[in-house]
Amino acid sequence: MKGNCIVAQSGGPTAVINASACGVIQEAMKHKEITGVYAAHNGILGVLNERIFDLGKEEPAAIEGLKVSPASALGSCRYKVKSAEDFDKILAVFKKYNIRYFFYIGGNDSQDTADRVNNLASAQGYELRCVGVPKTIDNDLACTDHCPGYGSVIKYLATMTMEAGRDTEALYTADTVNVIEAMGRNAGWIAAGTALAKRDEEDAPHIILLPEAPFDAQGFKDKVDNLLSTIGRAVIVVSEGTKNGDGTYIAEQKGDFAKDAFGHTQLGGAANYIKELVEREVKVKARFAIPSTIQRNGIHFASLTDSKEAYLAGKRAVELAVQGVSGKMVTLERVSDDPYLCRTGEAKLADVANGEKFLPREWISDDGFFVTDGFIKYARPLIQGEVRPLIEDGLPKFIRFKKHFVTP
Repeated sequence: MKGNCIVAQSGGPTAVINASACGVIQEAMKHKEITGVYAAHNGILGVLNERIFDLGKEEPAAIEGLKVSPASALGSCRYKVKSAEDFDKILAVFKKYNIRYFFYIGGNDSQDTADRVNNLASAQGYELRCVGVPKTIDNDLACTDHCPGYGSVIKYLATMTMEAGRDTEALYTADTVNVIEAMGRNAGWIAAGTALAKRDEEDAPHIILLPEAPFDAQGFKDKVDNLLSTIGRAVIVVSEGTKNGDGTYIAEQKGDFAKDAFGHTQLGGAANYIKELVEREVKVKARFAIPSTIQRNGIHFASLTDSKEAYLAGKRAVELAVQGVSGKMVTLERVSDDPYLCRTGEAKLADVANGEKFLPREWISDDGFFVTDGFIKYARPLIQGEVRPLIEDGLPKFIRFKKHFVTP
C-alpha cells in the first residue's frame, strides 16, 4: 500500500519521546511504500487544524538529534477527541493528504484516539494503518512491561533524592525532614522508583507514599518519630496521587482550573500537605520540593536503556504497519532480568486504551511506606546507561525543526 505517513506526539513530554519519533521517521524513510513522511504539529490538533509539516525537508542531522533532545519536537497537545465531527475531520484530512499510515506516540487517551480513527477508516472502506507507540512517564499503560519515558524519569528523580538526602544529612540538626513530590496520578511507579537511591538504611528515601497504599496518618507519624529517634532525619517521597483511606486525594487543586482537558483532577500540593502535617504533628521543621515537570525532561541524565527502547518502539511501529498490521500498539516484553533482555510485542489499541496498570501490592512493603526487593529487581535494569546530549558552550544543545508546512 503506497501513501504518506504521519507521526504525532501527544500528552506530557518525556526525555525520550523524541527518540520514538526518530525511530518512526528514520524507519519510514527506508520504505518505498511510504511516499512522504509528515508530522502533525501539536498532536491530533495538528491534523484537525491541518498544521502538517514535511519531515523529508528537515536536515538528517536534526532528525538524528531527536535522540538527545527532550520534550516533544513535533509539538504535543492535551486534546480529547470526542465528537463524531472531529473524527470525520481527521479522516477527511488523511484522505486529503493521502495519509495511509498513522503513528501516534502517547498514552491511554492517544491510543484510544488511534483506535477510533482506525475503526472509522475501516467502516468507511479507507485503507489506513494505525499503529500506536507507547509513551508515559507514569508507567501505567496496560499490556506492556514498562513504558518509554519511565526509566529516565526514575533515574533523574532517584538521583535528585540521593542529593536531597545528603543535603538533609548535612544539616539535619536544622532541616530535619525533607519532602519530595513525585508525579503520578493513580499509580505510584515514579515515586517507587526513587527507592533505587537507597543503598543502606541511612540513605534517602526513608519513606515512600504511594496511591496504591492508602495514607495512614498515625502510622506515618509513628514512622517519622522512629526515624528521628534512630538516624535523626527523614527524607520522604510522596506521589502527587497519594490517597486517603476513603479514596480522596490528600491534595488536589481547586477552582476554575481544577480539571484538565480529559476531565482529570489536577493534582499538586501533596508535598506541602505532608510538610505541614509533619510540623503540626511531629513538631519538627520540614522542607518540601516539587520538581514538577522538570523531572520528566531530564535528558542530561536520561537512561540509555530507556532511549534505545523508545527508538526501538518507534521503529517497530513502522515495520508492523508496512507488514499490514493496524489497530495495534507496540509493547515492550521483558525476556529476563539478569541479563536484562527486552523485545517488542503488540497489543490491541482498545485493550491499552481501556486499561491501567497499577504498582502491584506485593511490591509494596507490609506497612505501606516503602517498596520490596521485587520492585527493585524490576526497575533497576531500566535506568542503566546514560544518554550523552550534544554540548555547546558548556550546556546541552537541542534540535528544533524548521517545520516546512505542506498543502495538499
